[in-house]
Amino acid sequence: MPSIASSSPPRAWVRLASGRRIDLLNPSALDFEDEDIAIGLSRTPRWGGHSIWEWPMSVAQHSILVLELAKAKGRSELADRLQLAALLHDASEGLMAFDPISPVKPFLGDGYRALDTRLQVAVHVRYGLPAQLPADWIALIKDADKASAAAEARHVAGWTPQEIKQALGITARAPAEDPIVRRYGGKPWEPWPARLAAERFQSALAALKPR
Repeated sequence: MPSIASSSPPRAWVRLASGRRIDLLNPSALDFEDEDIAIGLSRTPRWGGHSIWEWPMSVAQHSILVLELAKAKGRSELADRLQLAALLHDASEGLMAFDPISPVKPFLGDGYRALDTRLQVAVHVRYGLPAQLPADWIALIKDADKASAAAEARHVAGWTPQEIKQALGITARAPAEDPIVRRYGGKPWEPWPARLAAERFQSALAALKPR
């Protein structure tokens, strides 16, 4: 039987925790709430969900780690907007509930990259950030992100220092101590349960977003 071509535009609706709906292919800055990003990121694992702990590390906790590392790397106190950009650097993944490991991303192609970019731009618009961040902001956040990856690879995913360099190709220097322990307590590098990660991410977001 011949297929019947549809004249409807493609769409990818997701119902979020707040009850709002977002079309991932055509997102709007009004389609989601703070809690949707927080909950989405808290339920999205890093490292393909693999962990030497009871829980995988969520992207929500990773985002807070990147924020703390960016603050430590800044030569002076970081402006709230730059801190907000660091906290939200992976926010698109919370709306998709998907964080592909780095070697897989090239195989996902241009469509995935365009989708990810549109979602991230919608997040930036909602929280008053530039659609395209300044180059110096990007550089600082990327440095913090790489340092976070080096620490997570060792202390969360369980790779050896030699494997991190040779197998993963991560050359960034990991921080000697877990910077989020100073603020939240707990065991260094221990992943948080999803509910706790969501609460802490949403609290950090509320403190930094424009009023």
